[in-house]
Amino acid sequence: MQTLNIVIIALYLAGMLLFGWWGRRRTSGTSDYLVAGRRLGPFLYTGTMSALVLGGASTVGGVGLGYEYGISGLWLVTAIGVGVLLLSLLFAPTLQRLKIFTVSQMLTLRYGSEATQVSSIVMLAYTLMLAATSTGAYASIFVVLFGWDRWLSIVVGGGIVLVYAVVGGMWSITLADMAQFLIMTVGLFALMLPLSLAQAGGWSGLGQRLDAEFFDLGGMGLQSILTYFVVYTLGLLIGQDIWQRVFTARSPQVARWGGSTAGVYCILYGVAGAIIGMAAAVSLPQIEVRDDVFATVASQLLPIGLGGLALAAAVAAMMSTASGALIAAATVARADVVPLVRGLLAGRRTHRLDAAAASSQAEADAAEADAAEAKNFEEDVDTNRWWVLGLGLFVLGLAIAVPDVVAALTIAYDILVGGLLVAILGGLVWSRGTGAGAAWSMAAGTLGTLATMITLEIQAEERFAGVYANEPIYVGLAASALVYIVVSLLTTPTHPSVLAAWRRRTVEGAPEEFVRGRRVVDHR
Repeated sequence: MQTLNIVIIALYLAGMLLFGWWGRRRTSGTSDYLVAGRRLGPFLYTGTMSALVLGGASTVGGVGLGYEYGISGLWLVTAIGVGVLLLSLLFAPTLQRLKIFTVSQMLTLRYGSEATQVSSIVMLAYTLMLAATSTGAYASIFVVLFGWDRWLSIVVGGGIVLVYAVVGGMWSITLADMAQFLIMTVGLFALMLPLSLAQAGGWSGLGQRLDAEFFDLGGMGLQSILTYFVVYTLGLLIGQDIWQRVFTARSPQVARWGGSTAGVYCILYGVAGAIIGMAAAVSLPQIEVRDDVFATVASQLLPIGLGGLALAAAVAAMMSTASGALIAAATVARADVVPLVRGLLAGRRTHRLDAAAASSQAEADAAEADAAEAKNFEEDVDTNRWWVLGLGLFVLGLAIAVPDVVAALTIAYDILVGGLLVAILGGLVWSRGTGAGAAWSMAAGTLGTLATMITLEIQAEERFAGVYANEPIYVGLAASALVYIVVSLLTTPTHPSVLAAWRRRTVEGAPEEFVRGRRVVDHR
């Protein structure tokens, strides 16, 4: 009975490989490979942004929450949608104009300080853990469908993602994500929602057969709802995987309105998932594990074949997140982490670009050297492929060796938000913020987050209770904000030439892409 479902998913996986070949034909330089040539229009941009942020937690988790809590289950995906909306409306046009590749490069441009490069270490850890958790998520579906061992499911599924990501880079990922977006839309809105609702007797049937708390928007509790907004909304504002998709937009208008459309789509996706879960609570009341609800609905409530499309939608959502996180990790590693480590090993100290430093840099960094470095970075696509391949193999090995990397992802995520959020957003909205303030706020936020997490973990009765608590993020944010403001006010303002270059870049757009080593000052 399930043979047709399996065939559909197998065909979907084979189709993903074709996007690798297709993307390779469109890739001629680093900007093509890492940010799709910064040429995506509204349709492609909206679809790929939606596919990226709506992973397994949104698709499988959202339906499961609806099964347990009713309509209140929409808050997880709604928090993701709000994060995309805020990023798109408030910051995306500015980010698109910068012509950068990473979050760390934005910090360097804004503050004129290399000390902020340490943020790339946290970003690399975050993207690697995100890729590993997504890989394990879609592998679990293969275990059920094909009866494979977990390691084989990871090797086959992860290998497919790795092939199309390595071969075509962001263009392949964009094309694959667009197909995945269409599959997700059809699978959830056109198949699972109407068919599962019909099985439950329609909306009136839900009202007659479910308790009143299933229709309470606050049913899961204020604390849980707040957690989703702290974790997902704030994290989406500064994640490298999300920013790298913003960089693919062809204009600030596409970044703003295409992203806003994606945010609205996410919220509707969350509502649909919660209703599907509610319908399943009526039709399939005996499911014990809420993460099994999506697959059970697809296999038992939907006709054979259509169930395969719905399961393909879940796999698509997880693969989109995995591939996006993988290329983000490779970008950060090559553009930020390697130059940082190389400089530290060479004994070169990080410095702040005050007036003297700006002048000396202008004399030392010849325009010919800048042009040569930029040309080499743009043309050397093969180095990017090797980074994606190497880190992709690491992710597969991590997913196989450590079945549950959620705790590691949570630690990286907490440091990302508690340690880096203030310095990143502060640089975008407060001109008085300084490189010293940013660097010390990162240190204070990170230490505050980790210290609180360790303290709570020691005191907790259950393993990882301290890791999964919200308090570490709150303490980290508070410490980071306080230090950022105080140190920025007590230190010399960012050099005027650095700020002038930053303002020109954010308002008029950058005349060229930023490559590590370029001057960030404005001598005009």
